[in-house]
Amino acid sequence: MATTFHNGRVLIDDRLTEGVAVTIEGGRITRLGSIQDAAAGERIDLDGRMLAPGFVDTQVNGGGGVLFNACPTVDCIAAIGKAHRVFGTTGFLPTLISDDLSVIDTAITAVEDAIARGVPGVLGIHIEGPYLNENRKGVHDASKFRTLDPDAIARLTRLKGGRTLVTLAPEMTTPEMIRRLVAAGAVVAAGHTDANYAETRAGLDAGMTGFTHLFNAMSPLVNRAPGAVGAALEDIHAWCGLIVDGHHVDPVVLRLALRCRPLNRFMLVTDAMPSVGDDRDHFDIQGRRIEVRDGMCVAPDGTLAGSDLNMAAAVRNARDLLSLDIASALQMASAWPAEFLGLGGSRGAIRQGLSADLLIVDDQINVARSWIAGVEASPCD
Repeated sequence: MATTFHNGRVLIDDRLTEGVAVTIEGGRITRLGSIQDAAAGERIDLDGRMLAPGFVDTQVNGGGGVLFNACPTVDCIAAIGKAHRVFGTTGFLPTLISDDLSVIDTAITAVEDAIARGVPGVLGIHIEGPYLNENRKGVHDASKFRTLDPDAIARLTRLKGGRTLVTLAPEMTTPEMIRRLVAAGAVVAAGHTDANYAETRAGLDAGMTGFTHLFNAMSPLVNRAPGAVGAALEDIHAWCGLIVDGHHVDPVVLRLALRCRPLNRFMLVTDAMPSVGDDRDHFDIQGRRIEVRDGMCVAPDGTLAGSDLNMAAAVRNARDLLSLDIASALQMASAWPAEFLGLGGSRGAIRQGLSADLLIVDDQINVARSWIAGVEASPCD
């Protein structure tokens, strides 16, 4: 049966449009037009609220009390997705930080099984490490770090049915290895890197297309050493993930970054930890206690350990801290991360033929209702 949304503001491309009715059927958006011409079926009155594409988060370490590294199973992936869906995330990559090869294998298998079983929202996997630089390790355990080799490429790219994002330090491998990783189907991003400008540029030329949490855990931009940040800000094609929580990066720095390159090459990420959707004040990462306080997740040495951020809050912060219009903030959480993953032709926007991944939100980006492929989350979900 068709369902038509009407009497609200609809995010179409880069603007909120009134007077448009959106019809979905069979899990897809089938029509944008007038309510008078809409097909028979259910009518949902938006009552002036916004109809937005569901959020796509490419970096989700955990949620609902679950850490993916500690529990790389289908049930735990489902629990993480459930916790984030409350905040508008309808597509996500469970993210594994640096770990043993056996854990990487288990995590990839779990994601493959989750996709096969239809766990809502799972788009693939983000493998963040262990091919990183110890100088920019952050909360990662450097004892897990390894060298990227042909066997690793085969291991990293064996996922069927979803996207694989790999974060690595380009200076810790070679452009040829990056090229081979991309040719095998991975999306590659730079992160936890101490690369200089030339090393970063070589990685981009080899097929690297993203930067994981820009500014954090990477060589900074200084006057005679542009570093990874300088290479990112100069490049107009690569996508940059931003953690907009007011803690990871000063909003002034983020506002300056937005002026340097096309806005549609930035995307919001949460880098979320188990505390999102859960009331606990601490959790463990590989034997280390992480405290959750004042909206931050902090290791004993003061290092930020992911975030306590959800995507609805990230969108609000993008509007309020970065002075973006709400349409752009919503696109940073939906269309642009979908395009980064190569999924812009199937989701991330309100357009005929795309997956009916939709949100009803108010002006404060509180999520009232959500749909994934046309299926609404039930009150108990």
